[in-house]
Amino acid sequence: MSKEDRGRADARFKTNPAKPRLTDQDIAAKAVLDNMAKLRALRLAREAAEPPRPAVVKKARAKPRKSGEKGPALAEWLAGQQSGGRRT
Repeated sequence: MSKEDRGRADARFKTNPAKPRLTDQDIAAKAVLDNMAKLRALRLAREAAEPPRPAVVKKARAKPRKSGEKGPALAEWLAGQQSGGRRT
């Protein structure tokens, strides 16, 4: 290899101070971000193609007890829990 060839090869592989080389970590991060953007675009396209979902209906809450009302006795409550499949 002549000095001229070696000079060209060195010039080609030297880094430009205005444009630093990417590290392996930078390349991996860019690959992850590109993949995330691709997946997001696919998800948005899939959601746009499917029919709209029905609105979720909220269940009505149990009526609050009045301050004068008492709940069932403990024995009755426990019997109801066991008959409902709960174990203590």
